[in-house]
Amino acid sequence: MGIAFNESQRLAINADQTWLENIPNAGAAGLLAARSIALLSYRSSQGYNKTQVDDDEKIDGFRAQSYQRYQGEKLVKRFNAFSYWTLSKAMDSHNIGRKRGGIEAALSSIRARTTILGIETDILFPLEEQKFLYRYIPNARLDIINSDLGHDGFLTESTKVTQVIKGVMG
Repeated sequence: MGIAFNESQRLAINADQTWLENIPNAGAAGLLAARSIALLSYRSSQGYNKTQVDDDEKIDGFRAQSYQRYQGEKLVKRFNAFSYWTLSKAMDSHNIGRKRGGIEAALSSIRARTTILGIETDILFPLEEQKFLYRYIPNARLDIINSDLGHDGFLTESTKVTQVIKGVMG
C-alpha cells in the first residue's frame, strides 16, 4: 500500500510540466499535489470528519480543500521535488528480508528489546503490519493507541505515545 501511495505521488510530480526543466522550484506544483496525496495516508477519515467539517449549505471552498492546499504549499517552501522523489524510491526499495532468508527470518533474528507501537486508524502502517512484526520478533511488545488521527497520531498523540515509552523504560 505504501508503494502505491508513493507511486501516486511520483505520478503527480511527473505530471508537472516543469519537473524535468533545469529551473529553480522545478516540479513544485507536482510536489504540492504529491503532498496532498500523502496526507490522505497520514490521516484517517475519522480525523478529517472531525477537523474539516463544513456547514451543510456550503457548495465550494471547503475546509478540506484549503487544508490540503495549505499543507502542500508548506512542503513546497521547505522541500525539493527531486529529493521527495528520491526519498520515496528509497523507501519503496527497503526490504529487511532481502538476502536474509525472507522477512520472517530477518525479524526472527532480532534480539533487541522491541516495542511495536500501532495506531488503530493508521492506513499507512496498518495494525495488521504491526501484528505481523509482533508475531515474528522474539519477545516483542505490542502497544496499540486508540486515535482518530491516523498515522499522524504518532506525532499528535504525544501523551499516549509518552505513556507507552515510559512503560517500556520503567
